[in-house]
Amino acid sequence: MTKNTAKIFLLLLGLSLGFLSATAAQNHRIATFNIRWDNPKDEGNLWKDRVTQVLQLIQFHEIGILGTQETLAHQLLAINEGLGYASLGVGRDDGAEKGEFSPIHYDPKRYSVEKSGTFWLSLSPDVPSKGWDAALNRICTWGKFVSSSGERFYVFNVHYDHMGQQAREESSKLVLAKIKEINSEKLPVIWMGDFNVNPENKAYGVILENASWKDARLISKLPSYGPRGTFTGFDWERLPNEIIDHIFVQGEIEVLRHGILSDNYGKKYPSDHFPVLMEFRWVKEK
Repeated sequence: MTKNTAKIFLLLLGLSLGFLSATAAQNHRIATFNIRWDNPKDEGNLWKDRVTQVLQLIQFHEIGILGTQETLAHQLLAINEGLGYASLGVGRDDGAEKGEFSPIHYDPKRYSVEKSGTFWLSLSPDVPSKGWDAALNRICTWGKFVSSSGERFYVFNVHYDHMGQQAREESSKLVLAKIKEINSEKLPVIWMGDFNVNPENKAYGVILENASWKDARLISKLPSYGPRGTFTGFDWERLPNEIIDHIFVQGEIEVLRHGILSDNYGKKYPSDHFPVLMEFRWVKEK
């Protein structure tokens, strides 16, 4: 290869890498992740032993916005301090710090928040409360985000009840109504979380009855990657076959990739749920 040919090759390579880098910069990665509350009875899977793995997973997959569930106040703080992230959300028991959060963590270098809130999945959504036949208080935390390149969009993070079927169905109806109320600008919306239902459940079907909503897994440009299910119960020998953690989208969002991440360390998982990741971009670039 002559010197001139080498120079041309390096120039073209640099331009190609620059183009790929610019394209990647336009994409966004968001995930839902039930991190499992800090249960002192989880012998062999204690939070103190898992937290580093949780942080490294988020870092490695370059997740810029993360909805977590079962998150206690000190776990929320550990994630934010470990990643340099900020977060939205309150505890479900008192609207402050008591009980589990369903927070939205985000990288403040890439995203800012214009407004946010939390409501309860009940007939009294503005105050701490338990809805319908639910066993526990359940909440939805939301935020109106602005990306570093100026796109505005909403993110809603939920954790449905694990016992009450009526509560799960009514929660879907409530969140649909709340999104319509909050998103008066009709901006793109991402709705994610631990729904505690598989795609055959009516609570899931209620969402997709509205044609404007899509399951990111089903519309991903690249076929969804990973195992068939999301809940393992920390059981290394278990092959999960039901997806109960979902990401839905509405509006001008193009889903590029969707994956259920089965990352592990020494035949152990960072949580009893697998995180679900979506990479996306705006259909109409500004």
